[in-house]
Amino acid sequence: MSSAPMKFEHLSLAAAEFLDVSLASAKFEDVNLRSASFRNVALDGSIFKDTNFGSVSIEDSNLEGMRINGILVSKLLDSYSQRK
Repeated sequence: MSSAPMKFEHLSLAAAEFLDVSLASAKFEDVNLRSASFRNVALDGSIFKDTNFGSVSIEDSNLEGMRINGILVSKLLDSYSQRK
């Protein structure tokens, strides 16, 4: 027996905490995650489109295979470190 996907619309979950939660294959559209904190989160295979990454900080994270506009981030970082 399969259940229908849950749909949350026009809802505020500000300051909510999600611990040991699976949101695999979830769809986020017109969502505000400003100042959200992510720790030990699996985002592999995710696609971000028309997303504001202004002032985002990525620290101590696995970036292997990550692409920005089709360019491997690891190559961008290597190129940047060679210019120093």
